[in-house]
Amino acid sequence: MVPLSFAGQEFALTQGRALYWPREQALLVADLHLEKASWYATHGQFLPPYDSRETLERLALAIRETGARRVYTLGDNFHDSAGTERLEPHAAGMLAALVRATDWVWITGNHDAAMEAKSGGTLAQELEIAGLVLRHRALKGETRPELSGHYHPRVQLTVRERRIRKPCAVVSRGDGGGRMILPAYGALTGGMNAADPAILAALQPAAAIDALVPAGGKLATFPLWRRAA
Repeated sequence: MVPLSFAGQEFALTQGRALYWPREQALLVADLHLEKASWYATHGQFLPPYDSRETLERLALAIRETGARRVYTLGDNFHDSAGTERLEPHAAGMLAALVRATDWVWITGNHDAAMEAKSGGTLAQELEIAGLVLRHRALKGETRPELSGHYHPRVQLTVRERRIRKPCAVVSRGDGGGRMILPAYGALTGGMNAADPAILAALQPAAAIDALVPAGGKLATFPLWRRAA
């Protein structure tokens, strides 16, 4: 885990795309998109149906490594409204065990919230905890500290003439306490360029916007946008 100061609080970014909040003993993850492969299968594109199992295994490991007692999922938790019905028994058992073992809160996204309700835990459209707003999609114009998901940000790098895309967090600084978009946590999630105008617009007003990537025990920072002087 790599320490990260944000909005007057101490956090840590894990190598597995989660954010740990020691003060709240909470693990935050965005965009699990459980049962995405099985959704593709219903539309004629067959993929190995184990993405939910892989996502939940990584989440269980992150809970063990951090000692988290709470889990907040920041929306797009299942890929579609029938996702819970397609969970194979092993993945369903894993999810049930994780929900029982922690204080689990589903922040609902732009997908149907009914499916989260079938899996236990607590539902909320958004929450405010210790002055931080937790929601699925960054609210343009928000000046309070905010944690969100939705955009699946990835930073694009060129290393030894090779182009590499890595999941990243995107953080804004401004007059408020800052805002952060977490990377997508699901095993089968694509990504959007962290410098995409849609992401930069969602985090306004801001003075600066950066991409953050854990690397070798440190936090690599990549400037994305700066307010004109």
